[in-house]
Amino acid sequence: MNYNQQQAEWITQQILQELAANGSWAIAEQPSAPQTLAIPIGISNRHVHLSREDMNALFGYGAELTPMKAVKQPGQYAAEETVTLRGPKGELSKVRVLGPLRSSTQVEISVSDGFALGVKAPVRMSGDLQGSPGIEIIGPRGRVVKTDGVIVAWRHIHISPADAQRFGLRDGMEIDVRTAGQRGGVLSRVVVRVSADAVLEMHIDVEEANAFGLRNGDCVSRVMTETCNG
Repeated sequence: MNYNQQQAEWITQQILQELAANGSWAIAEQPSAPQTLAIPIGISNRHVHLSREDMNALFGYGAELTPMKAVKQPGQYAAEETVTLRGPKGELSKVRVLGPLRSSTQVEISVSDGFALGVKAPVRMSGDLQGSPGIEIIGPRGRVVKTDGVIVAWRHIHISPADAQRFGLRDGMEIDVRTAGQRGGVLSRVVVRVSADAVLEMHIDVEEANAFGLRNGDCVSRVMTETCNG
């Protein structure tokens, strides 16, 4: 390299350094690849959540649920206790009770269960019971007639605040997810539920799982969509 080339290179380096120091020039870093959100599936069969009052009526005063199997969400479990659901057209026996007890009794069924019972249950998020149909619940020690509380559970994702922030999610938002396999497809309007003790999991009912060929523990991925402006 001759003197003139060395001088030109030195001048170029000085200009670049000055521009960078003034904030007028920056060397762009390559963006990191976006993280893929893989969500394990948890399939929910028909089940019942009981209040303390209805637990007393169905299983005897002061009766407690007997944990049989822990589910993925901390503190929740399938109990050994079962009940019978009776509707205008028919009944379903050996419906599992899930613990712990809640402030209000809630019955979660599938659409086809509703046909069998003669109950038109709305698709709702857990706890949204106002205006939902009622049902008769029969236990070994008694029965209760509920005026509301029967729903088909809206598909949803449980996620912790840390994971929600990491993947750009917020409580109550709706996203689309994609399933793989022979019957793969897209499930839309999946509600995100952020809570401090949540373990990442997407809950769907048996009918949805069968439609997409999903089993417990299978994973789905978030569908990333772009917004067109203009």
